Amino acid sequence: MSNPLSPPPRDARKKAQSHFDAHENRTNLVKQMVQAENAANDAKTAKLRALRLAKEEADRAAAAAAPPVAKKPRKVIKA
Repeated sequence: MSNPLSPPPRDARKKAQSHFDAHENRTNLVKQMVQAENAANDAKTAKLRALRLAKEEADRAAAAAAPPVAKKPRKVIKA
């Protein structure tokens, strides 16, 4: 039997290290993809917010420029 406290053979260490390196590379790639998606969503949100604010401002300006609509007097029905 081999000594359990002895270091593992070089091949086993290389194999384990390559496994961990591949896992780390995949993890980094996924993180980069998530960051790119988040950046795209943030840009889209900022664009839509700017469009909404511009529309609200245009609506506000149009409402201020238009004369108020006079309401018709209500007919009172006497019994």
